Amino acid sequence: MDTSTRLLMFLDVVERGSFAKAAQHRDIDRSVISKQISKLEEELSVRLLNRTTRSFSLTAAGAEMVKKAQQLRKLLSETQLLAENYHTEPKGLLKITSSTIIGRRYVQPVVNEFQKRFPQVEVELRLEDRLVDIVGEGYDLAFRVGEPKDSSLIARKIARNRLVMLATPQFLTTYGEPKCMEDLSVLPAASYASEGLKFNGISYLDENNEPQEVAIKSVFRSNDGELLMMKVLSDTAFCNVPAFLVDKEVINGQLVPLLTNVTLSDYSALYAVYPHRDLPVRTRLFFDALRDYIGKDTPIWERNIPGFESLYGFTAPIKPPQF
Repeated sequence: MDTSTRLLMFLDVVERGSFAKAAQHRDIDRSVISKQISKLEEELSVRLLNRTTRSFSLTAAGAEMVKKAQQLRKLLSETQLLAENYHTEPKGLLKITSSTIIGRRYVQPVVNEFQKRFPQVEVELRLEDRLVDIVGEGYDLAFRVGEPKDSSLIARKIARNRLVMLATPQFLTTYGEPKCMEDLSVLPAASYASEGLKFNGISYLDENNEPQEVAIKSVFRSNDGELLMMKVLSDTAFCNVPAFLVDKEVINGQLVPLLTNVTLSDYSALYAVYPHRDLPVRTRLFFDALRDYIGKDTPIWERNIPGFESLYGFTAPIKPPQF
């Protein structure tokens, strides 16, 4: 193992916060990491870390060496990118992270077709709803719902993501069809909840275009969108969910949109996030394939809801005439 490799291993330890996490990421034993960092310190003749039995802290030299290691990682990445862009046929590993339902429903079908076209490309798709460290964990692409918060990353909007209120016909027979937003407050609801985030109401615009919110009576909460849909399909709750959760349930009559004359606030859009502006060929081609699959104008999930372009106060943008 050479000095540059040990330096990147040292960077892994610092960015992940422990030897154990760095070892887990690299799929090697913790003792190997510890030994290689010690060798790096011997080669450089300087202490990089002050270690205790449970933690470590950077020395002044270590803090400076982190900066150099980050520069090295960037240089190696750019070198690899330059070489890959000379390939006429995309090849190599494409590492992708995505939220669970987006990955299952929209990314995986594109992976299947992409690898038929480009069999030399390997794909690793990780489905996680946590905020992944794209650079530190070596991902080429991330697909995220919500405005990107890390300004050091490149983000491109793929599709809008509107909300829809849904219930089954049987639910409406049992509880009655709501005539206004206030009626929803007494109906059993299924709503999203996760650590630090809980939806207790539905935001909308009133007849004066003023933002309002009606409280809902959540009888079931989950951090998994598919479970919310299963709950609604059991005829025991209604929901207010992003349209990307809808498959064929509205088309086949299992679910009915509620209060479609109300103007709902938009949910966060779907974004592709990546570490560098200059994408390798395989990454750029996959991004293009996913965007084409989802749809540049009308997202695929909106096509699952007949007439959705005129529901919930949405007005589709007018396209300029083509000459």
